[in-house]
Amino acid sequence: MSGFVGVIVSDPWLQSQFTQVELRSLKSKFVSTRTQSGSVTVGDLPPIFAKLRAFTEMFNEDGIKAMLGEAGFNMEEELDFESFLKAYINLQSRATKKSGGKKLKSSVSFLKAATTTFHHNINESEKASYVSHINSYLAEDRFLKKYLPLDAATNDLFDLVKDGVLLCKLINVAVPGTIDERAINTKGTLNPWERNENHTLCLNSAKAIGCTVVNIGTQDLVEARPHLVLGLISQIIKIQLLADLNLKKTPQLVELVDDSKDVEELLGLGPEKVLLKWMNFHLKKAGYSKQVTNFSSDVKDGEAYAYLLNALAPEHSSPASLDTKDPTERANMVLVQAEKLDCKGYLTSKDIVEGSPNLNLAFVAQIFQHRNGLSADTSKMSFAEMMTDDAQTSREERCFRLWINSLGTATYVNNVFEDIRNGWVLLEVLDKVSPGSVNWKLASKPPIKMPFRKVENCNQVIQIGKDLCFSLVNVAGNDIVQGNKKLILAYLWQLMRFTMLQLLKNLRSHSSHSQGKEITDADILKWANNKVKKAGRTSQMESFKDKNLSNGIFFLELLSSVEPRVVNWSVVTKGETDEDKKLNATYIISVARKLGCSIFLLPEDIIEVNQKMILTLTASIMYWSLQHQGDSESSAAEDSDVPDASPPPSVNGEKEEVLVGEVSNLTVDDAVSDATESY
Repeated sequence: MSGFVGVIVSDPWLQSQFTQVELRSLKSKFVSTRTQSGSVTVGDLPPIFAKLRAFTEMFNEDGIKAMLGEAGFNMEEELDFESFLKAYINLQSRATKKSGGKKLKSSVSFLKAATTTFHHNINESEKASYVSHINSYLAEDRFLKKYLPLDAATNDLFDLVKDGVLLCKLINVAVPGTIDERAINTKGTLNPWERNENHTLCLNSAKAIGCTVVNIGTQDLVEARPHLVLGLISQIIKIQLLADLNLKKTPQLVELVDDSKDVEELLGLGPEKVLLKWMNFHLKKAGYSKQVTNFSSDVKDGEAYAYLLNALAPEHSSPASLDTKDPTERANMVLVQAEKLDCKGYLTSKDIVEGSPNLNLAFVAQIFQHRNGLSADTSKMSFAEMMTDDAQTSREERCFRLWINSLGTATYVNNVFEDIRNGWVLLEVLDKVSPGSVNWKLASKPPIKMPFRKVENCNQVIQIGKDLCFSLVNVAGNDIVQGNKKLILAYLWQLMRFTMLQLLKNLRSHSSHSQGKEITDADILKWANNKVKKAGRTSQMESFKDKNLSNGIFFLELLSSVEPRVVNWSVVTKGETDEDKKLNATYIISVARKLGCSIFLLPEDIIEVNQKMILTLTASIMYWSLQHQGDSESSAAEDSDVPDASPPPSVNGEKEEVLVGEVSNLTVDDAVSDATESY
């Protein structure tokens, strides 16, 4: 729900030694350690630094500890963040000397754009591949076609990224409809405000499709920092290429497993692991004796590709690709075969031989898209369809999954119902939103072989929820371990709602120098109605399930009231037909993200007036408004806009209590009463 705030260091010289990306990443490590241990000492540094790319390839924990000793550090000394940064610089300098002046390695990650090194090497093969992808998929775009094709040998890509349009368009290629293009600023020359709006829209939308953007800010995109731009583009392209690797999109994948237990396991796998499972399924049938476990060293000799393509496209196969002993020659033959399936543009024979993981993954995903070789066994496919969730459950799972991943937790969630059953992910989330609430000494980290350890983790999750005043009547940790979907969704909703209300409470406390009274759902409702009324508009919402909200007009008026220039009223419809309602709902989400709101709802949530998602949308807009209120309004206006959390009893107060009940009762109590019906 927030914008992208930089990390400020009081020492100008120290600030100048790091990029904002590095500062944000290091600050995250520092805060995480301090949260878990209560303080950060020199003795805590070896395990922290040993995991950073700047050191991990050359030094282990013992080596880092030895260097700290050589530098005269006292292992018991407590560090603040600036001392932490100075220790990092000192250690990096010593590490460089010990390596004979050799620069410490760095690379662009396909999964995450985060980095913690000073030297950022650009993989030219990856850059060329991404440029080719952009040239291919956006060639006919009305706005971008005058700038395409891009030349991979120049800085064309980075120059075009700076106004924010390209990345927004690329997100829509990956997940069509994510961004309403009416919200993108596309005129010839953009001013800094408009560019920043595009980048804000891009980053919030990237989070909404599953990208990890914890360490990327709008300024990084304005400056087109190459390693960050390529890292983000690679994630977007990866999401596009792996979009069909799930049972919902490709129910034929059920052929990879034998029984219902295996299907559950398949549902919990990330798309990369599903792709590997698919590849090994065909390789085994083709007589290939090895197991492919990665898209790098296991495919460098090209043999796995030769077997795979011979199995999937025998009409284009040649025994020569298996007979040759030269890996480069075999790689060239593989690419010729793949081109006959229209799989081209992602990698060269050199990329195969060198084991480029990003490009090899893209290559295999492209083969899957063009020829997956799976049968259409109707009995198995109907079974797979039974295992998938209904639309409402699926939408809520998606929302909570994307929200969890946006928090920057260490564990990436691919499927909420499977990935949180051991309790560890929920403990990570709780530690993020309520620092210090988790007793890590009582927690078991995956992989967890003993079932009772999972129950222990989940019992702690439930206990923390009760400490945070969640409604958890007759709910135990074993309900999460067993994968009770209604209870899991109800818990996550309360966790997400708690986070929103805490953010609003803390922000109001900071801005008004008050003690930070509790903010209720009714406060949010009243704030929104007051905002719209003060702007001279007539729309009001009776509650977060007011069916009149489905036309979208109220939210467009609310957005316009907090930032008048953000809504282009010439593209807004009256919201009278279903099609017009969808147009408005799609526009609302993009405008809110463009403003700076981090939201994960879908247009259907507005059209159908899903009261949980309506509350999150309203709270996100309120949060942004309070953050920026000081720039445009007086404190008096602030006090009148944000009502007291505990007003004296009155007719309005009575009404507010009812409204609180309407939303707050979306908790586990309902799930418990319904659980026996559904399970």
